[in-house]
Amino acid sequence: MEQLATVWRAMVLDRDPDADVRDLPGVAVRWAECRFAFWNCVTLTEAGADAELLEKRLGQAADIMRSKRRAGFLWVFEDLLGAEARPSLAESADRAGLVHAFSGIGMAGDLLPVPEPAHPDLTFVRVGTDEHLRAYADLNSRAYGMPLEDGRDGLVGSELWRTGVHAYLGLRDGAPVTCAGTVEADGRLFVVLVATDPRWERRGYAEAVTRKALYEGARATGLTRATLHATAAGAPLYPRIGFEPNSPLHFFTPGS
Repeated sequence: MEQLATVWRAMVLDRDPDADVRDLPGVAVRWAECRFAFWNCVTLTEAGADAELLEKRLGQAADIMRSKRRAGFLWVFEDLLGAEARPSLAESADRAGLVHAFSGIGMAGDLLPVPEPAHPDLTFVRVGTDEHLRAYADLNSRAYGMPLEDGRDGLVGSELWRTGVHAYLGLRDGAPVTCAGTVEADGRLFVVLVATDPRWERRGYAEAVTRKALYEGARATGLTRATLHATAAGAPLYPRIGFEPNSPLHFFTPGS
């Protein structure tokens, strides 16, 4: 959760220096109010919240999200909740008017450095131009079923992504087919926005480009620990690199 709050603060303020970035009691707001829904984020931050406090915080988060123009997600790290509150999460979210969007899992590992990666189909290029950023954005939009303009609204023009993120495209015959990035955050590398064009899935491309981003990030920073948040669909690839699952994640949106 702390990695999310740290990294998303940088990402959101990079997108809009006047973005809504607040640390409230029990709730962190990281909201760029842009079309790229992942840059519009609220998360619960207390450890050990009981059922009553969980319901209160879910209501507060829902109110914040409903006050915004653009869609976004509430991230809930299940293992932060008290044992009695976890079974009531779905019902408490429903009472707050929140709809479960999808699930994921947090992962971490002391796994760096990794060997320099290679894939017979791919060449790797570091993101350094708006053309690269557009390709990176488009891969994420296609992978998550978003309009292309939504992803571009989140990434194109970003100085942080050109210089501060170790972001890589995997090219097949010169065309971008996969991407991954790592960024330094509180003494760790954080893996961000891994995606593969749906037409080229299940060929090991996401694993290869993630290894590349980790390899280059570790080489540049000397860091040895990495963290990430994976969707349920993407989760199986990361243990092959050395990540270990920790907290289940739940993503919610306000109901209509």
